[in-house]
Amino acid sequence: MKTRYAGSLRRRCRPAGARLADKRARDEGQIGVLALGLFVLATLLVLGTIDVTAAQLARMRLLDTADSAALDAADSLDERAAYEKGVLEKLALTDQSVASAASAHLARTPMPPGITGWSVVPETGADGATAVVTLRGTATLPMSGWVLESLGGSVTITVTSRARAPLD
Repeated sequence: MKTRYAGSLRRRCRPAGARLADKRARDEGQIGVLALGLFVLATLLVLGTIDVTAAQLARMRLLDTADSAALDAADSLDERAAYEKGVLEKLALTDQSVASAASAHLARTPMPPGITGWSVVPETGADGATAVVTLRGTATLPMSGWVLESLGGSVTITVTSRARAPLD
């Protein structure tokens, strides 16, 4: 019994420098874990920024295509409506003429980089003298696209563009 109390007493009565050295020895290697965590966090932020930028660029390319399809559709004339009602101050646009002109425009336009597929959405049509073209496309993400594909998902982008062709 004497040795047990003596060991306990010795630990309590050690000088402060020896206790500090023991504490430092237990903290060794903790900065490595912190540095690894910060590196992983910074890497995830960079990869996320790259993917968000790629999605935004794909959206802008799809919007450019929707703009040109809407301009093409605004110039399309529905011949039947033009012969029945005449052409007074605006072109006779119908939902069918706008949708067919937009589909024809997409068929002859090469697909831009970052977009794997696109289509004309059924909401495409005429709003009075304005052609409204809505496109839906699938974008590819360079860093995390394989994760989405393995989970059965994708990045779908929908854009709408409007154009008018006045007869002034």
